[in-house]
Amino acid sequence: MIVSILSFATFCAAQSAPPIPTSDAPQSAQPPAATPPQQDKPGDQPSAQINPQDQKSPIQQDTEKKQDTDKKKDDRMFYVMPNYLTVDGESQVKPISWKEKFAITAKGAFDPYEFAIVGVVAGIRQAENSYPAFGQGASGYAKRYGTSFADQVDGNLMVGGVYPTILRTDPRYFRLGRSGIAHRFGYAVSRVLVTRKDSGGSIFNIPEFAGNATAIAISNVYYPASDRGVTSSFSGFALQMGIDAFGNELKEFWPDIHGYMQKRHARHIQKATEKATD
Repeated sequence: MIVSILSFATFCAAQSAPPIPTSDAPQSAQPPAATPPQQDKPGDQPSAQINPQDQKSPIQQDTEKKQDTDKKKDDRMFYVMPNYLTVDGESQVKPISWKEKFAITAKGAFDPYEFAIVGVVAGIRQAENSYPAFGQGASGYAKRYGTSFADQVDGNLMVGGVYPTILRTDPRYFRLGRSGIAHRFGYAVSRVLVTRKDSGGSIFNIPEFAGNATAIAISNVYYPASDRGVTSSFSGFALQMGIDAFGNELKEFWPDIHGYMQKRHARHIQKATEKATD
């Protein structure tokens, strides 16, 4: 490009210089007619500027796609509850490795929201004097907080990491996202009974049952002996299954609730703007 510019500058300088008189030509000779300006060669014309956003490398496209996926995964339900294990639709979903199963599950188990909600649960248990052997005061609250947090970590890791790895199932929730409300409601509840295999297809949700049962068995180690037993274990198991089913309902319908809230907020802003302009 630099060579082309220098050549063009030299040509222009030669064209603008006055002709040197020779002995054969008379002094009064008319100057040569001005030559029409020559158009630049295609190679000399500046190339059209290309917007970097118009042409993106495959790496940039993959990065942006991953960011969009991560953003979707981090779309917290009601803006606070973690939602890392939800997938929209079932078609053409790549299975995740055992490392990803543990990583996603641990990310949800140690999310800041979990620390806060466990504190609330521990406070309710303290107020109801659940597990009297723990006592009251700061010491009793600390014991209730520790056991409650251990319960949710054990349950999440067993249901979402350990058993899905052993049985090669996918711990994520695959939203139906279509059909009627009743159908979607029933589908969400049924996911505690049915899960997806890594190879595709469905199977009985053994990780849900075995994982929660294992977590309750582990909890008997750190709960007071007076609060152990078949009855309390069965009650805890049924409660956890109900919580998981309710969680599936939130995962299924949260995008609809979120969209409704956004539309309502937009209408509120529009009305406020119209009122301000009147």
